[in-house]
Order: sequence, then structure tokens, then C-alpha cells
Amino acid sequence: MSSDKVISFGTKEESEYIRKRLIEFNAMHVPDYLKSRYEEINLAVKDEDGLVVGGVLAVLCWNWIEIDILWVDESLRGMGYGTRLLNQIETIAKQQNCTFIKLNTFSFQAPDFYRKNGYQEVAILEDAPIGSKHYYFMKEIL
Repeated sequence: MSSDKVISFGTKEESEYIRKRLIEFNAMHVPDYLKSRYEEINLAVKDEDGLVVGGVLAVLCWNWIEIDILWVDESLRGMGYGTRLLNQIETIAKQQNCTFIKLNTFSFQAPDFYRKNGYQEVAILEDAPIGSKHYYFMKEIL
């Protein structure tokens, strides 16, 4: 007979242990040549004074790149910087032999921008947050 297990909030060390265990499990299901493919890709747009006015935070994972954050200062929106950042990530994805890029955005952010840049909707969550939609996009890399 098994004893009852206790569920509690974990520490940072416990969180890292859980993450490590899942990574180990996942590695058993990924081809050897992809197992070690994980790295951050962070790009910044800077003004003439070196201040960051935009950028993208992404991760190369196995055979894709996931864009976590793409931000351009409001004063520079509509001037092509977001598209240039996406183009740079797509170039990196091609160089790294990725098969796709994925990202998510909200209805109050930039779903039309991503559509305009060739990203396809793969899922939409309604009322996430309440009154808005949460979009998931991907773009195949050829």
C-alpha cells in the first residue's frame, strides 16, 4: 500500500530538479543530433545613443525557434523594425536548419502584424485574458 504524497509549493532548487527531470525524459524521445540544441537568441534595436528601442527574445529549441517577446517602442512602430527583427530571426532559423518558428500574441498586441509577415494561426484561446483573444502562430521555414 502506498502512502499519501504531499503537494506543496516548491523551492527554486526543486523547480530546477523538476525541469531537469523533464528534459531528461524528453531527450529519450528526440533524435541524438537535436538533443543539445537549446540556446537563447536575443536581438536588440538601439538608437543613436545606444538605448534599446526594440528587440526580440527567442529560443532555439530542437528544430524550431520560439519567439517569446517581440517589442518595438511605440514611437517607432510602423517603421519596419518589427519586420526586420522577424526577418533576422527567420535568417537565423534557416542557418540553424529549423523547420518552423512559433510565437504567441494577444488580440490587443499584433496578430495582424504576424499575419502580414506570413505567420499562420494554429490556435486561438477566447477570453484570455477576459475580453481578449490569445493567438498562437507558426511559420514554416523552407
